[in-house]
Amino acid sequence: MTINNNDAGIIVKSPGRINLIGEHIDYNGGHVLPAAIDRKVILEFHKNDNGQCHVRSVDEGDFAFDIQNPLQISDTHWENYVLGVVDGIQKARPNQLGGFDCVISSELPIGAGISSSAALECGVAKGLNELFDLGLSNLELIEISRMAEHNFVGTKCGVMDQFAVTMGKRKKLLLLNCETLDYKLIDAEFAPYKILLLNTNVSHNLATSEYNTRREECEQALAVIQKDHPQYPFLADVPESVIETYKEKLFGKIYQRALFVSRENARTLKAAELIQSGDIKGFGELMYQTHEGLSKNYEVSCPELDFLVDLSKDIPQVVGSRMMGGGFGGCTINLVKETFINEFMELASKTYKEQFDINLTSILVATSNGVETTKSV
Repeated sequence: MTINNNDAGIIVKSPGRINLIGEHIDYNGGHVLPAAIDRKVILEFHKNDNGQCHVRSVDEGDFAFDIQNPLQISDTHWENYVLGVVDGIQKARPNQLGGFDCVISSELPIGAGISSSAALECGVAKGLNELFDLGLSNLELIEISRMAEHNFVGTKCGVMDQFAVTMGKRKKLLLLNCETLDYKLIDAEFAPYKILLLNTNVSHNLATSEYNTRREECEQALAVIQKDHPQYPFLADVPESVIETYKEKLFGKIYQRALFVSRENARTLKAAELIQSGDIKGFGELMYQTHEGLSKNYEVSCPELDFLVDLSKDIPQVVGSRMMGGGFGGCTINLVKETFINEFMELASKTYKEQFDINLTSILVATSNGVETTKSV
């Protein structure tokens, strides 16, 4: 594919994201504590005058479509992240998009739980918004990106990933209320600890189907509780003491799912207080509690993730560890003393290889600004 360089284009740097605590509660109206990171998806956009849209991924291949024709879901999975965003923009700003060329490269591993998908969606949304001067607000771009995942990809995700990717700030965490979208910037002061991701390099095929199942289970729990307590619009709003009174009414796994959501929302609010007061070790303990809940109550972990978290528990230089993201693979997020990072990476890689015969990937990350654009020449 040849890029038309006659006109200035747009270069977009769209970050991945981490989430320190507050997992699987964004779609339950809870609080989360994510941050954008210093690894990006890079997109370059140029207008063309033929009405065709050409998209090339350095890693995944290329495809094309006519901007004048209704968009269809593709059989090639990654293309739907782009198509879904373009479709959403078309509906928000009818007849304002023209043909364009786009080249995509990425520093983000796919399936690691650091939201390469949201980085791609928000990068496409921001780039097209700038290229065609559409005047869409950040909140509109976040919603278009989220609904692309719902309507074209088929994952009924919450708003956290797209919000963090778009609104992140360097050296800050976002304490985001996913019900109201109110948020507060919190200083990300973890010294003398750093944030290390350990990528299991596994992605069990349960991830998407079980993610949607968890959401349905939470909706079922809320429907039962709201019959008696209509004052709670979201499951994360329901206190643990109220959920405990429904142990006999919430059948099967539903009670455990609801219990996790209530506890995780409370943990996130407590964690934000601890990080602001400088209690990193207390924060780390809450990370371990989150993993226990995700593994036992919410059942979205896997042996590889559990192994890595368990490994860290006996190491005093690691103050917190948990699985991060949708689950069934991807990364653990760890707070590791800076002077011990290399030693911990070597230990984790060696023991993980011995246990599973899989190579572990270590990713040291720092917080970053959200999606940024510049003019290309």
